[in-house]
Amino acid sequence: MWVFLFYNTDFYENRAHVHVGEKGSQDLCKIWLEPKVELDSRGEFTDAQVKEIIELAENNKYMLLEQWQRFKAGKPVKMIKITQ
Repeated sequence: MWVFLFYNTDFYENRAHVHVGEKGSQDLCKIWLEPKVELDSRGEFTDAQVKEIIELAENNKYMLLEQWQRFKAGKPVKMIKITQ
């Protein structure tokens, strides 16, 4: 199961992005959400894992961007379960 999250320190970054990792792990990658979904840093993930994460982010881009906008506006971010 992949976890998509924002960090408080991300508040000062203007370009929308999300950090992604496996539940229970500290290893994360960073995915830009705009202008297109793309990898910023991969962490220790394999090519197959990165491909899966990118695909999930692309398929849920608008929902993730909505949460980014809530985060930037100081509103609570909703926990959303994403299934393939």
